[in-house]
Amino acid sequence: MAHFAAGRYEEAIQWAVRDLAAQPDYRPAMRIKAACCVYLDWTEEARNWLGRVLQIEPSLTLARVRASVPQFSAELRARYVDGLRKAGLPGD
Repeated sequence: MAHFAAGRYEEAIQWAVRDLAAQPDYRPAMRIKAACCVYLDWTEEARNWLGRVLQIEPSLTLARVRASVPQFSAELRARYVDGLRKAGLPGD
């Protein structure tokens, strides 16, 4: 998340890949990867990762994501949620 917060999306993806190698269904890493892909204009990959998240957690919505990260600053939370929205996460 630190790399995402700093706008270092490729580095954030590298850490997400490490996390996913150890825990293939680790949803936070999948969500970070999806949001980062959006900001790198890798739209199809972002949608694919979000699709994997939704297979595991079909009830996930933007509102639930927003509520799950109260420790984030308002700007970081908005950028994270917006990335997931652009990847195709429904609801608010």
